[in-house]
Amino acid sequence: MIFFLKLFLAHLIGDFLLQPTTWVVDKDSKKIKSKYLYLHVLVHFGITMVLLWDISYWGIALLIAIAHYLIDLVKLYATPLFKHANIPFFIDQLLHVLVLYAFAFYGTFWEQTLLLAERIDLGLLVAVVFVSFPAGIIMGKLLEPMAGQIELDHESLPNAGKYIGIIERIFVLIFIVLGKWEAIGLLITAKSVFRFNDLKESNNRKLTEYILIGTLLSFGMAIVTGLIYENF
Repeated sequence: MIFFLKLFLAHLIGDFLLQPTTWVVDKDSKKIKSKYLYLHVLVHFGITMVLLWDISYWGIALLIAIAHYLIDLVKLYATPLFKHANIPFFIDQLLHVLVLYAFAFYGTFWEQTLLLAERIDLGLLVAVVFVSFPAGIIMGKLLEPMAGQIELDHESLPNAGKYIGIIERIFVLIFIVLGKWEAIGLLITAKSVFRFNDLKESNNRKLTEYILIGTLLSFGMAIVTGLIYENF
């Protein structure tokens, strides 16, 4: 596992800390002809060797660098095919991590994978999945009769409320699992502070009541889910 963590750290440093925006822009425009593509791969190779600190691993570091080059190259040409540029970015990062994982456990790949799978807490996984989109959909159904009576007089980011709800429920679930109930109170307070100005400016009692009911439902579903997980 230490070997994998060193490879992963080298990837994080090379891909995020030591890759200036100018390199990224140049790679996007010139693709295979960009000198920064090759410099980027060379940086990855160098960082990997430094962190491993063993010359005998030069072959693995070289193969990882070659794989990194090929994945980045495919990403550069595939990105225009996607409607959202963040999709190839996440696919690119996933492939990089899988390559590192494969090289770190090339001798015991299946054994290590099965061991990791056995360590997954299925109950917690189910709880996390539930408080994300399923809980949001259930809340939408419950609040649907009220939603039609709300008149919004301000613009908002697309789906911002949905994602805020997902994040807050996941936080609540995490706090319950960790036994940090007081943190839930802080989260409610923080959300109230951020919402205060919007509700004050709108001076809309229905909107205030709608947001309050939605917040209580959101926190309530997360708390109940956490309690069920704790006592399952």
